[in-house]
Amino acid sequence: MGKTKNKTLSPDAKSVLKFVSDHAIIFLIALLAIFTWANSQNFMSKDNFGNLISNVAPRFIIACGVSGCLITKGTDLSAGRQVGLAACFAAMMQQTLDYSARVFDWMPDMHWIVALLITVAIMACFGAVNGCVIAFLKVPPFIATLGMQTLVYGICQIITGNQPIGGFKESYRALASGNFLNDRRLPYLLLPALLVGLFMWFLYNKTRHGKYMYAIGGNENAAQVAGVNVSASLIRIYILAAVLYALAGFLIGSKAGGASTATGTGYELEAIAACTIGGVSVNGGVGKISGILVGVLVFEVLKICLQFLRFDPAYTFIAQGLVIIVAVALDLRKYLAKK
Repeated sequence: MGKTKNKTLSPDAKSVLKFVSDHAIIFLIALLAIFTWANSQNFMSKDNFGNLISNVAPRFIIACGVSGCLITKGTDLSAGRQVGLAACFAAMMQQTLDYSARVFDWMPDMHWIVALLITVAIMACFGAVNGCVIAFLKVPPFIATLGMQTLVYGICQIITGNQPIGGFKESYRALASGNFLNDRRLPYLLLPALLVGLFMWFLYNKTRHGKYMYAIGGNENAAQVAGVNVSASLIRIYILAAVLYALAGFLIGSKAGGASTATGTGYELEAIAACTIGGVSVNGGVGKISGILVGVLVFEVLKICLQFLRFDPAYTFIAQGLVIIVAVALDLRKYLAKK
């Protein structure tokens, strides 16, 4: 019998296969979107596109905050609860004076910009605590932010009395309900997300902060030897993350028309999954803002597809959980392949 030669794939074919396997989730969700489009008349409607943008915008802002933590080999499990607390703070400051169920009767009437600045300042303090605990006490980010998650949730329960907050001023509600040029495909929420994306891209790619962040994620000891102030950089990263959570919470409260202790629940897991899908490695040192946006879009498109296909909400949670597991598993596989 003649010998058969083992056929090996060409370098180009191998690179294509590697690209597809590394981005398997994105391709699968894209196929699901095409299938949903073919079977649902309103999937590509203006209303659905506008809803997609409105849902993506605050989640993209949250994911940008989480990304800095992941790039430095950390994480932030308190992100969702911080978003919820920020939404509750904003809600308390934006209730109408004649609302019967005001949280604090003594709260003066204030412009939404003032409320936003106060919310950002308060939440920045929580980010500073996270950063200091991680940088100076050397507590692993997983444990530090898990503790902060519980702490923030407790504070939120105390200040709200476990009651939902409503009765918002029209000026606050309009921030998330309006559209540019009366086009439902261009909600107001698009603008802050766009500004945050541009700012974060510049910060990550054109500043010392970004260079230090990637250096810490690549090799913290080497970065320290090279003169990087690791502790100060980590504190800045977690403060910036908290500021972005505050902005997202402020917008989510406006969009929802109310806030409660349940606001923001699970958002940290969605953000981590979106970052991982978009190429931010949980092993640190890698990540792009454009990839984060793609990851958030993929995650939101998945949820919308399952809604249009009339899946039970329980199955939606199962699908999201599987995406999170697979995304992290694929990231770890890429990391191990490089070693």
